[in-house]
Amino acid sequence: MAVGLLIITHNRIGEDLISTARSMLGKLPLEVKSLAVSQSGDPDELLNRALDYHRSLNQGEGVLVLTDMYGSTPSNIANRLLQQPKTQVIAGINLPMLVRVLNYPNLRLHELVNKAISGGHDGILLCEAEC
Repeated sequence: MAVGLLIITHNRIGEDLISTARSMLGKLPLEVKSLAVSQSGDPDELLNRALDYHRSLNQGEGVLVLTDMYGSTPSNIANRLLQQPKTQVIAGINLPMLVRVLNYPNLRLHELVNKAISGGHDGILLCEAEC
């Protein structure tokens, strides 16, 4: 069994990140689901769908929830999942974070959290022209 991965983002950001990661890696080594949150979506309905996804992803090792912008509707939905056992939420998803998580499918939830944060953080660089 492995940790499940749930991505909750504005619109199709999560689906696009998953698609890009799949094309880079060839396959997804973790069970992944994405919940797209639109401005017109009903927050209660979206939360119920997130809970359903969470239940299907949690095979005993827990669920890592990645969301985009802290304080936004997707983040608020993600944070409501913290009431579920073995659940961790990280806001600020980016492609380096997702790829790092997918490169360590055998880690336990707390170890995967550390990899996700380091991948997201280390993937942000200032690119300057050479002098």
